[in-house]
Amino acid sequence: MSFELRDVLERRAGEQLALYGRNVNPQLVRVLKTIGFDRQYVRAEGCYLYDAGGARYLDFLAGFGVFGLGRSHPVVKKALHDALDADLASLVQLDTPLLAGVLAEELLKRLHPGMGRVFFTSSGAEAVEAALKFSRYATKRRRIVYCDHAFHGLTYGALSVNGGKEFRKGFGPYLPGVDDVPFGDTDALEKALRSRDVAAFVVEPIQGKGVNVAPRAYWDAVQELCHRYGTLLVVDEVQTGLGRTGRLWAHEHWGLVPDVVTVSKALSGGYVPVGAMVCSTEVSDSVYSSMERALVHSSTFKNNTLAMVAGLATLQTIDDEDLVDRARVTGDAMTKALAPLLDRHDLFQLVRGEGLMVGLVFGEPSGGGARARFKLLELAHKGLFSQLVVGPLFQRHRILTQVAGDAMNVVKLLPPLVAGQDEVDLFVEALDDVLTSARKSSALVSLATTLTKGALRRDR
Repeated sequence: MSFELRDVLERRAGEQLALYGRNVNPQLVRVLKTIGFDRQYVRAEGCYLYDAGGARYLDFLAGFGVFGLGRSHPVVKKALHDALDADLASLVQLDTPLLAGVLAEELLKRLHPGMGRVFFTSSGAEAVEAALKFSRYATKRRRIVYCDHAFHGLTYGALSVNGGKEFRKGFGPYLPGVDDVPFGDTDALEKALRSRDVAAFVVEPIQGKGVNVAPRAYWDAVQELCHRYGTLLVVDEVQTGLGRTGRLWAHEHWGLVPDVVTVSKALSGGYVPVGAMVCSTEVSDSVYSSMERALVHSSTFKNNTLAMVAGLATLQTIDDEDLVDRARVTGDAMTKALAPLLDRHDLFQLVRGEGLMVGLVFGEPSGGGARARFKLLELAHKGLFSQLVVGPLFQRHRILTQVAGDAMNVVKLLPPLVAGQDEVDLFVEALDDVLTSARKSSALVSLATTLTKGALRRDR
């Protein structure tokens, strides 16, 4: 009997949670039930998801930034269908596939002239792994420096430069010679680099965990310090790249000229995993220095045809639909629309980020009773209030967002780059409603019990 996708979808409809809990990760199922995110999505298009009952959800998470073009983009779909219909040779391995060369050329055209080589990967973490290896080999240095609160992936090398304690706990020891410095602290960075034994400083231009942004003066100092001490500047654009911040690359906001750039997520078009480590010709040629070393670093799926097609279609669509500028315009509209809420709700204290990478920062209110209730929440679990914003946004308004990091009162927004004023208006109206409810005398306490009640109800 031949495989029929439609038959599988129809026969197993409604079994998502049970199957995943039994065969993949039962703890994730418990989390989703607890926070009320246990929906069964059956369709997606643009900025929206649709569940089995036909309800529509505004997706301000975008698969952690994967769906820059929105979901089910017709250009990427057609390109992948065309590739499948063409029966192209893929993963021959001992060959030089055309589409990998074309995609590499297109990426290099979009970066500064000092970049000369591309190594393709299947994920952002794998791109970071390549960056670490190439940096150590090219510089003949052992040490790597990264920032606290950074997120660069969860494979071992990437985890070694990950600033999130919640991800690192229990997995040590990590790579030797790897040290962290506070994000935004130039004195700490200089102290770390002045020994001239640091191969690379690995940094996100905007930190994904917390949506932390450093000032221009910091980045000017980073560039100068790396040059002075011979350290390669590795900029992780896995989430920030390809238009997310209103520039094609977030490092362009501060005029950085990195030695290495990692990219993934949105490059996939939302269909086929693909990533890349882009570096200078000198760095790459130091690794691939002879015929004997032609495959000294490689990856089985690095040049797979469908991934290359997805990447090419994505870059073309970004250009054709002017999505970089659209992200800037919609990001400005979001900031403008949120400004009155900052005045209206003293729990809501700051909007930070660039373009459509937005962090909403919440904190202790000024009123005595409300302040006491907020402190009780913080004693129960630091950063709990942000989850109690994300929950009602989803449950009452069907808007998908995320907490920006463990123990942080920051809600993170990553809308698809195709989002516009309609989506901004929907979100701001919903947030105003959620924060208005939170002002009520018992709201913070009642919201805090939502998680517990949800867990008990759904575990029966």
